[in-house]
Amino acid sequence: MGGGTESSGSGDIVRTLHLLWDTGRRPSRGPKPGLTLDRIVEAAVQVADGEGLHALSMRRVATELGTGTMSLYRYIPGKAELLDLMLDHVQRPSENPADLGDGDWRSALEAMGRATLTLYRRHPWLLQVNQSRPVLGPSALDGMEKVLSRIKSMGLTDPELISVIIAVDGYVVGAARTQLYQQEAEHRSGLTDTEFWKAQAPVLGELMTSGRYPLLAGLSEDAFATGFDHFEFGLQRILDGLEVFVGRRGGGAEG
Repeated sequence: MGGGTESSGSGDIVRTLHLLWDTGRRPSRGPKPGLTLDRIVEAAVQVADGEGLHALSMRRVATELGTGTMSLYRYIPGKAELLDLMLDHVQRPSENPADLGDGDWRSALEAMGRATLTLYRRHPWLLQVNQSRPVLGPSALDGMEKVLSRIKSMGLTDPELISVIIAVDGYVVGAARTQLYQQEAEHRSGLTDTEFWKAQAPVLGELMTSGRYPLLAGLSEDAFATGFDHFEFGLQRILDGLEVFVGRRGGGAEG
């Protein structure tokens, strides 16, 4: 899987905003009864989830809906705008306040990190989209508003609060990409992770007894155990660092 094969915000930005916020002109008559913009977006997400982003096209979505390709253009200009609607659709925040932690800023960031990892696992194609210039729809702004309302108590400046969100999100994206790459490697090679490392064992065993790598050779047997949760360990250490930083500022009063 190549990263960044598509880019958000590459279509008609104004038209996309109208579609996201439902402020544009709707088709007076749909070419197919029951066809709506929401159904088109949901069908597009199903295609991307099941077949990958490379399979996404207006024609493929039309086939999924059982209609003609030209029917879709009455609702949406093209694939670029459709992608922006898909991004906003899948990133819709939970309406349950409990899903964003128990009230303090650390639990909110913790919950955000885990929810983001789940999102990328559910929709791996998100990792193929360059989202550095997003078109901001209701899901994006609602999600940001909810997170900011929980982490405002950190007592940081506004740029620092945004940087906190970026730091956690960047960590999660990297972890999600690593996990996805591992899954794809197993699928493409036909070798399980255990089989892959077992094939290297004879050569690696000789190297570890050669004296060339004393630190590596001295690692405990469980150093690379699959049961260790590297994601959770890394997330907690980031939050520990933020806690120290907030403490130095004299902030972090929960309210």
